[in-house]
Amino acid sequence: RLALPAGTMSWHFPLFLVVTVTLPSVCLQFNPQPLEELGSDIGIQVFHQIVKSRPQDNIVVSPHGIASVLGMLQLGADGRTKAQLTSVMRYGVKGAGKTLKKINKAIVSKKNKDIVTVANAMFVKNGSKIEVPFITRNKDVFQCEVRNVNFKDPASACDSINAWVKNETRGKIDNLLSPDLIDGTLTRMVLVNALYFKGLWKSRFRPENTKKRPFVAADGKSYQVPMLAQLSLFRSGSASTPNGLWYNFIELPYHGESISMLIALPSESSTPLSAIIPHISTKTIDSWTSMMVPKRVQVVLPKFTATAEMDLKEPLKVLGITEMFDPSKANFAKITKTGSENLHISHILQKAKIEVSEDGTKASAVTTAILIARSSPPWFIVDRPFLFFIRHNPTGAFLFMGQINKP
Repeated sequence: RLALPAGTMSWHFPLFLVVTVTLPSVCLQFNPQPLEELGSDIGIQVFHQIVKSRPQDNIVVSPHGIASVLGMLQLGADGRTKAQLTSVMRYGVKGAGKTLKKINKAIVSKKNKDIVTVANAMFVKNGSKIEVPFITRNKDVFQCEVRNVNFKDPASACDSINAWVKNETRGKIDNLLSPDLIDGTLTRMVLVNALYFKGLWKSRFRPENTKKRPFVAADGKSYQVPMLAQLSLFRSGSASTPNGLWYNFIELPYHGESISMLIALPSESSTPLSAIIPHISTKTIDSWTSMMVPKRVQVVLPKFTATAEMDLKEPLKVLGITEMFDPSKANFAKITKTGSENLHISHILQKAKIEVSEDGTKASAVTTAILIARSSPPWFIVDRPFLFFIRHNPTGAFLFMGQINKP
């Protein structure tokens, strides 16, 4: 049998989250789930809401980014606004601060080898009286910086914020905000969470093995797309949803081994991707890791680039976070000096971009032993809509996830 040699390929995942805060004219039972699973779960629930309204689109979100921004807001919320955020997130940031800080530091640690950059910032209206504890807690837990901007000039405010995002995402995301999202008289604060990831596969794909192959998209049409291919040792498995639909999954580790990509797709080509999505949660994905076994597998995977932009306001409202968007009900008393201003959230935007690039010049010796085949190896062919997850294994944080309906 032919053992395909390995080459190099890198993935770039920049992402940003923005929250715009504008000025208008409980007792909880917590699950004993690990904290970062709870954080990623809220992001996965938001993803479920988005795909319901956009089943045919390519969708990319950062569960960790969503949890970070909601966490930053929770530190500034009070009353029912705080109760809603805490209830839906299923943890209180104040009590979990030390753990969250450890998680955030581990995600960007140099031990990962692959590059992960997380940047959080608060852009505040010049002259706003922001409460010091709010600033210090956000800096401590989320490494969030605070900057003053002049919202009275929406164009220059946008330029400042866009320049910061572009710099933090290594130039991958620019033109994040447009001036029409900023109200010169009412906008008080814009919260931004930017994520950038660049990883090289542990077992690399050689460019010469990339060939055009058919991919049947969500619209039922077949498209010829460049597919990467390699024969190597990967952990993979299969499981079924509660209503008996089988699906396959595989783990593709990055070279630092602390970050992996997991890919899942229905076993039968007649099963739509949307049929398995409601079943996905951090618990489901954790169960895969115990079921996966290492096998020599012939992997065929499309190269893909996807950019997705969405407002998270409606998905969060469906999940029960409503008060913070309502000018008459939002309570962010811990952000501004008492009685000075009533803040509410006007937008929570997320834009993510995923690129796959190959770079044959960085090919290095293959460390994975490729066993000589006595029988034909199993194939894992990703030739129809699929889900992907980028997971930071030491913490269990999901940095990115998405559905790809058409590469």
